[in-house]
Amino acid sequence: MKTVTLHDAPPASAVPKVGAPSTGYGGHRLEPAYYEPVRVPHEVARFSGVPDTLPTGSPGKIGVLELEFARTGNGTELVQHYQKSPLQIMHPLYYDTARPDMPYTYLMSTGAGILQGDRLRTDLTFGPGTSAYVTTSAYTKVLRMEHDYAVAQVNVRVDDDAYVEYLPDPVIAFADARLYQRTHVTLAPSATLVIGETLVAGRLASDERHQYTALAADLEVRRPDGSVVALDRVRLTPTDRDTGGLAVLDDHDVLSMLYVLTPRASVAEISELLHQALAPSVEAGVVLGVSALPRDAGVWVRLLSDDTHLVLDAVTQAWRALRGLLTGIEAPVVRKS
Repeated sequence: MKTVTLHDAPPASAVPKVGAPSTGYGGHRLEPAYYEPVRVPHEVARFSGVPDTLPTGSPGKIGVLELEFARTGNGTELVQHYQKSPLQIMHPLYYDTARPDMPYTYLMSTGAGILQGDRLRTDLTFGPGTSAYVTTSAYTKVLRMEHDYAVAQVNVRVDDDAYVEYLPDPVIAFADARLYQRTHVTLAPSATLVIGETLVAGRLASDERHQYTALAADLEVRRPDGSVVALDRVRLTPTDRDTGGLAVLDDHDVLSMLYVLTPRASVAEISELLHQALAPSVEAGVVLGVSALPRDAGVWVRLLSDDTHLVLDAVTQAWRALRGLLTGIEAPVVRKS
């Protein structure tokens, strides 16, 4: 595998020309225009402030991860890689014997969790004809915040005929956490993307439920021309006695969303498959709904439960069924430490 690892060095395009003002340490990636979202929802933005710990912009407070995958003679390989702590990865793994061309990549963090004032940005680019599976190495913990809030942005680009599965582990919102999570996808019409996210309302084993301050999550999928494919917004503010109705949490503790965007199968085929794959989860007590996306772009699933393991098992069963339908190949057991 040929990988260009840049770490904290800016790319050539970001190196100042002679006579040009220097952007200093970190280059353009440490400019607020790069790591701050254009808009933060009011539910989170109202807590803006200056942390009494390291301020936003300090080393370790701005996490950046940029990965680009391309199709080569050996299959799909990581061809560009930039990382800035606390975000990082292991080298992609090729342990799927049925798909030796497909890398499995684990996103990691060097910190104990997301802290107040953190700004995290991850960019994932999948070139034409690539195939890849991306997940996280562990649950993401959003820790207590007394000043300001945290932002986690993920930008995903999936080019022509690519097949991508992006299924991170759950995000756990600790007591007094304030987080805005934004996922922006640019998806070619011929590409396939299976993407999910799971939100957990606290440390359930310790009876910590809905004690976070504010949790906002946006998913936006667009075509390369900018046209909208899908939008999904979640706003949870238990301090305002608002944790959502039936379409959000409906007083449950775990919320998971799974989106299947593909031209490889019809909406009817995918919907029927998901209903069958998830029937045992419904019998076990998971509440869910399967709906078609506009213009037959795909299908999305919303799952609710008070048991994280039940939800994750449901998502796994759905993913395994989808892998078989969309690729004709059985899914492997995804290794986690």
